[in-house]
Amino acid sequence: MKVTIIGAGNMGSAFVKQLVLAGHQVSVTARDSAKAAQVAAAHPGAQAVAVAGAANGADAVVLATGYGDATAALQAVGDLQGKVVIDITNPLTADYMGLTLGHSSSAAEEIARAVPGAEVVKGFNTVFAQVLSDGADFGDGRKVTVFVASDSARAKQTATALAQSMGFEVVDAGGLKNARYLEPLAGLNIYLGYGAGLGTAIAPTWVHKA
Repeated sequence: MKVTIIGAGNMGSAFVKQLVLAGHQVSVTARDSAKAAQVAAAHPGAQAVAVAGAANGADAVVLATGYGDATAALQAVGDLQGKVVIDITNPLTADYMGLTLGHSSSAAEEIARAVPGAEVVKGFNTVFAQVLSDGADFGDGRKVTVFVASDSARAKQTATALAQSMGFEVVDAGGLKNARYLEPLAGLNIYLGYGAGLGTAIAPTWVHKA
């Protein structure tokens, strides 16, 4: 697939790495163009592209920014009408130990409202960047699980295909409103990994036996 990654931070870089390894045609864009170029250069086969028009021609767009920057980032990359947008964001508080949304909405639902032409799917938000970068297979029959939630069957299918191509197990988590469950789940992972000092290796809690 042709995939555009928005964001050149830890998650964006990990996506570029794994999607290139999986054989996809990967473009990366970011507010800091030099950082996007650095990420692309580190993963031969990827290309850095300008923000304007970055979504053009893409089969999927991976939103790998902070939630606070998400809407502006999506609106800057071009026409998203009919585009599959994989939202990996979590609406975290400044100390990363809480959420700013929940119960009656979610980051994914708010993003979908902001870009109504896009087909938004929640996914990968429970996976630590280090785990994504290292790969889905732990070498002992276990694989990291990715949950996908969307009101669009096509968006789910696209996110599932990308996740599986990178070696992840996938669980269908229902409609987009179930991002209200997935985002607190990510918050729990973050607390356990960093707040409780258990490290990113806590992520294998969410695994399948092959």
